[in-house]
Amino acid sequence: MILDDAHKLIQTTLRQFANNYLMPNSAIWAEQAVFPMEAIRQLGDLGFLGLMVPEIWGGCQSDHLSYAIAIEEIARGDASVATIISVHNSVACLPILKFGNDTQKNQFLKPMAQGKLLGAFCLTEPQAGSDASNLQTSAILQDDHYILNGTKQFITSGKHADVAIVFAKTDKTAGKNGISCFIVPTKTPGYEVIRIEKKMGQSAAETAQISLSNLKIPADHLLGQVGMGYKIALSQLECGRIGIASQAIGIAKAALEKSFAYALERQSFGKPLYEHQTIQFRLSEMATQLKAAQQLTWHAAICADNQHQALLHAAMAKRFATEAGEQICRDAIQILGGYGYLSEYGLERLYRDVRACAIYEGTNEIQHLIIARELEKTGILTD
Repeated sequence: MILDDAHKLIQTTLRQFANNYLMPNSAIWAEQAVFPMEAIRQLGDLGFLGLMVPEIWGGCQSDHLSYAIAIEEIARGDASVATIISVHNSVACLPILKFGNDTQKNQFLKPMAQGKLLGAFCLTEPQAGSDASNLQTSAILQDDHYILNGTKQFITSGKHADVAIVFAKTDKTAGKNGISCFIVPTKTPGYEVIRIEKKMGQSAAETAQISLSNLKIPADHLLGQVGMGYKIALSQLECGRIGIASQAIGIAKAALEKSFAYALERQSFGKPLYEHQTIQFRLSEMATQLKAAQQLTWHAAICADNQHQALLHAAMAKRFATEAGEQICRDAIQILGGYGYLSEYGLERLYRDVRACAIYEGTNEIQHLIIARELEKTGILTD
């Protein structure tokens, strides 16, 4: 598909931002594991912390395609920043937009969309990853407050976030129907960062373990109705998966650009490396896989905007784009040979960054299950 002028403007704006600010700082942020707060602030000023939020609530009122394009271009500049922005836009802002009341939207969503507050999503627990129904965190109603106790794992922006979307069991006998969702200001006593995980890649995007210890929040911080938590969690995952697919594409695009430039410049056996057919074939395959992943992801975004088999298309995009992205980064390293293995050239960092994309927001094995189940419902696609 060909982008219209509005989508091209988003692409151009963020490509310039990536070139001028993200790329020059990315290696430093990663090496020092520095949370890129200034980058987040600048993106908030540009309006990219409320991409799909209506203007009345402080956002830009853009669509899922705009979101996909934005995450792709940000990830091309820095994968960690893309992760933070993706989580904030998809699984932090959208639950409040879709299920919150006007008071909650005024208090939390509007400043989040304006870039004044940063959001986190607290679903995963040490023993509950893809099996979200196995949550152990509890929420007990006492008078006009809820008391939360439990542990959350792998929480992006868990330390720096101002607002957390937290899922907890309000009825331990009701299975997934006993899960409720809460808006938790992270300054609330009882919200404690236990540790920041050391990771293979994306070191600038903090991944935290959070303890909720007798955390007391007003009952009106319940999002939606009691027992709606599982529905709220699943309702945002399509958008999150489109974001991860876009992130993988952006990282792979950066790797392809680096390897292409190297192949044009590097001399081998008396001619540029690019003139060797083996290198041409490899770069050709990388570019084709990248474009296929991009088009599949953009199609998934359009399906999400039109509420057309969004779950199926998002799962397909996430699965294909993340695996293609990892392969492109591997091939880029191979083109540079020994230099590709050196930190100086940045490809080994891109490879480490992209590896997580096949794991979070539902592993690719889970995506295969979703695709198979949706195909059973819909049949083989003809659209």
